[in-house]
Amino acid sequence: MTPFDAAAVFAAGMGAGAINAVVGSGSLITFPTLLAVGIPPIVANVSNNIGLVPGGVTGVLGYRAELTGQRSRLFRLAAAAVLGSLTGGLLLLTLPEAAFPVIVTVLIAVACVLVLLQPRLSRWLTGRRMPHPHGGPWLWLGVLLTSVYGGYFGAAQGIVLIGLLGVFLDEHLQRINAAKNLLSLLVNATAAALFILVADVNWLVVVLVAVGSALGGFFGARVGRRLPPALLRGFIVCVGVVAIVKLLS
Repeated sequence: MTPFDAAAVFAAGMGAGAINAVVGSGSLITFPTLLAVGIPPIVANVSNNIGLVPGGVTGVLGYRAELTGQRSRLFRLAAAAVLGSLTGGLLLLTLPEAAFPVIVTVLIAVACVLVLLQPRLSRWLTGRRMPHPHGGPWLWLGVLLTSVYGGYFGAAQGIVLIGLLGVFLDEHLQRINAAKNLLSLLVNATAAALFILVADVNWLVVVLVAVGSALGGFFGARVGRRLPPALLRGFIVCVGVVAIVKLLS
């Protein structure tokens, strides 16, 4: 890897950390960058996942105030996140990559629709279900399936999680984003632990992405916490549309 390549990977890590703290889809910056500098796809995906964990930590710390009062709920959902991530990580190591574009495109499109319709869907569901502070079994199952995808590839899992949490929880969008950051961190950290044990890892890539994403996650959280719900929701959808365009191009 040349010095220019290393700088590009570091910069991509910073951008990914910032975007992940605000919404998700940071891997759509780092993964193509790693491919562009000559890293093989599976090695790039694995190394990228490990490298983004520090950015997830700083993103969670930046939103720690919004996590207040969510401990019981997140303990329940954490089990789904860890189990799903392990399943997805094992699928990554055994299945071909051909399904990547189709799966990711469909998930991002569905998530964007959920984010746009979240206020209306939440009002509609509130009158037709028993109040459940933890989102109920359907949210748990949704987090499980999203975490399978997150362990398998991970790009835009944050958008999917925000869509799910926004529909099933009666919460402010910033508190939903804080919960998303913690669940995404658990997914990435679980898959990273698996990959470190059994996968081929490029440790130079890991270090560059890790340092960049940690810095980006810190600054991204500071910006994201100041965004009003409507603006944050619009930004989420814009990132999702860009992600779909990049995957289909």
